[in-house]
Amino acid sequence: MIQSIFTTVALMLVYMIFGFVLCKVGKAKVSHAKSLSALLIYVFSPAMLVNSFLNLEYSQENLINIGKCFGITLFVQLLFFMILYCILHKKYKDAKYRILTVGAVLGNVGFMGMPVIESVFPGNPIVLCYSSINVMTMNLIVFTLGVFMITNNRKFISIKNAFLNPTSLSIFFALPVFLFRWNLPEVVTGAIGALAKAVTPMCMIILGMRLSEAKIKEVFTRPFVYFTCILKLVVFPLFAFILVRWMPFADDVLKTTVIVLAMTPSGAVIESMAELHECEQGLAANVVLLTTILSVATIPIMTFLLIR
Repeated sequence: MIQSIFTTVALMLVYMIFGFVLCKVGKAKVSHAKSLSALLIYVFSPAMLVNSFLNLEYSQENLINIGKCFGITLFVQLLFFMILYCILHKKYKDAKYRILTVGAVLGNVGFMGMPVIESVFPGNPIVLCYSSINVMTMNLIVFTLGVFMITNNRKFISIKNAFLNPTSLSIFFALPVFLFRWNLPEVVTGAIGALAKAVTPMCMIILGMRLSEAKIKEVFTRPFVYFTCILKLVVFPLFAFILVRWMPFADDVLKTTVIVLAMTPSGAVIESMAELHECEQGLAANVVLLTTILSVATIPIMTFLLIR
C-alpha cells in the first residue's frame, strides 16, 4: 500500500514538472493557467464529483455512511479551525497568520485526495464518494469561515456561495442519480468518466505552470511557510487520527479515508481566494506549492505511521 501511495503522489509531481517545463521552454504561458483553472473548476471537477457517485451501488448502508462522512469531515475541519483561531486570533491583524489558518485546514481533498485514497482502497467506489463529500464540506468552510479569515471582513461571508458553487451543485445533481438509481445513457457516463480522469493531471500541470513564475529560492526559503506545512501535513493528520480512530459509529474504511484525506496539501482554492481579495497572494501561492511538493514525502510517511 505504501509503495502504491508513493507512486501515486510521485506521478502527481511529474505532472507538475510537465507544466513547469512547458512554461520554462516557452511552449505555454503562465497566463494560460487562468483559463485552464476555469475549465478545471467548471467542467472537469464537477465531472469528477459526479463520476464518483455513478460507480457506487445504492444501499441504505452506503447512504448512511455518506451522511456520516459529511458530519465527520465537517466536524474535523471546523474543530481544527477553531483551535487555531483560539491560539492565533490575537495575531490576525497580520494577514500571514490568517493564511496560515486556512492553509493548515483546507486541503486538496479532491484533485489529490481522490487518487491517493483510491490507491489505498483500489476498486472500492465509496471512498471516492467520501472524497467528494469532503470537497463539499471544505467548500462550505471556504465561503464562510475561509473567506472571512482571508479578508478579515464579515461582509464577504456568503451562505449562498457556500451552496451555489460548482462543487455543491455537482453533489446535488449526483445524489439524486445515486438515490433513485437513474441509469444515464452510456455515452453520458463515458464522457463524464473521461473528463474525471483528466482532473488530477490538469490540476498538477496548472500548479507547475504557476511554479514556473515563482522565484524558486523564495518558495523554499520562507521559514513561516514551513510552519504552515508542518501544521497541514503533520499536525492536522494527527489531529484527524486522534478524533476519528476510535469513533464507534464509523467503519474502518470511513475512518481511514478521513485520516488520509487530512494528509493532502493545502488546496489551490486558498490561492484563488487570496488573489481575489488581494491578501498575501504570494504567501498563499507559496503555501500551496510547497505543501504539494513536500506531500510527495509526507503522505507515504504519515500513512505508514497512522494506517495499519
